Amino acid sequence: MNEKTRLSTQAELKVQGCTNLKLRQLMRRVAHHYDLEMAKSGLKTTQYSLLTYVLKLGPMRPGELARGMKVSASTLTRNLKPLIDAGWIELGAGSDARSRTVLLTAAGRAKREEARSRWRAAQEQLNALLGEGRVLALHNLINESLELLSPIESGADNE
Repeated sequence: MNEKTRLSTQAELKVQGCTNLKLRQLMRRVAHHYDLEMAKSGLKTTQYSLLTYVLKLGPMRPGELARGMKVSASTLTRNLKPLIDAGWIELGAGSDARSRTVLLTAAGRAKREEARSRWRAAQEQLNALLGEGRVLALHNLINESLELLSPIESGADNE
């Protein structure tokens, strides 16, 4: 890249503004899109994700689940409460008297299955709105960016 191109790129980046702000704006719009569709199943997107993690990872201790989901223990506890209250997840006995295990109930499996079609509909709508090529390019850019940023990731995804 020659000096003129580099200066032009730097000037354009300054005009574009803060990357954090741009990503947050995009995330809010995408999350809103999914939230509208998921509400039809009576779940928030975070609740659907939690049901899916417990289904895929199987019964496990809350700390292991939090690490697998890359959230803090307090965030996990806060997100588990309404699912436990609804009877979709339960805390069972662990390997010793002091430990607990997060389990998906039969009702939780049914709720997750019901919501899966809503999740799929949200994704298909997003693909149509953005165009499949743009979605694939976005996923590739996100994956590349995550890989480049991974050395400084320790604790960054905890909330």
